[in-house]
Amino acid sequence: MIAITGASGQLGRLVIDSLLTSVPASELVALVRNPASVSDLKDKGVNVRQADYTQPDTLITALQGADKLLLISSSEVGQRLVQHQNVIEAAKETGVSLLAYTSILHADTSPLGLADEHKATEAALADSGIPHVVLRNGWYSENYTASVPAALQLNALYGSAADGLIASAARADYAAAAAKVMTLDDQAGKTYELAGDTAYTLAELAAEISKQTGKDIGYVNLPEADYAGALKNAGLPEPLAEMLAESDTGASKGGLYDGSKTLSSLTGRATTPMSDSVTAALEATQ
Repeated sequence: MIAITGASGQLGRLVIDSLLTSVPASELVALVRNPASVSDLKDKGVNVRQADYTQPDTLITALQGADKLLLISSSEVGQRLVQHQNVIEAAKETGVSLLAYTSILHADTSPLGLADEHKATEAALADSGIPHVVLRNGWYSENYTASVPAALQLNALYGSAADGLIASAARADYAAAAAKVMTLDDQAGKTYELAGDTAYTLAELAAEISKQTGKDIGYVNLPEADYAGALKNAGLPEPLAEMLAESDTGASKGGLYDGSKTLSSLTGRATTPMSDSVTAALEATQ
């Protein structure tokens, strides 16, 4: 039995979709806060169980009979470590034989503030004694293509990444990698640095948007505080705005780059080009 936390989230759903191509639905366990949100998975034969990162008892119940567990990192920045520790303790108590965790690219050396909770979770995993594998995911291309509508409206793409290289990949690429690892043997002790095959700067992303739309979209680099302020003025919650701006600054220091092509080697296919992600974002605006 393979259990997946956060199964109702964007990454979790894609992981389950990928697993369903090679694993019987009856051997999958979708862990979600609200089972009704994934009723379609239940209809497909997937075991759907209620589980909450903040409620240890639900985790222990939900993990009964699970051999492998994919712990998709919590989205609640600032509360992740405690929530992850709850999952780790439940996995230990229920005898999970392999725990895979979605960390962040080069967590041990990353300049991104987001890396702190991931490093702490990796340390907690090491201390737990549970056989585990770490999936250090790079940036999702969708994190940047979400800015396409605003770029078209403002005739500019804003950021604070300077000329830092970003080796992003589509969320589906990372999901495929996670699914593959969950079906492979002898994964305990491995750490995968996962990123897109081809890196780009935000100026190059702006040029791609221009190419596909016929509009003159330039890249405007801002100081981190100014970019965070612009995001807040655009309606983003303050913590999210500050996280995105700080991550851009981390990108300027190489925090979102990796050239190993480990992701495509693991999945056996090239990662999704940024141009394709831009196309998908533009189609979604129509």
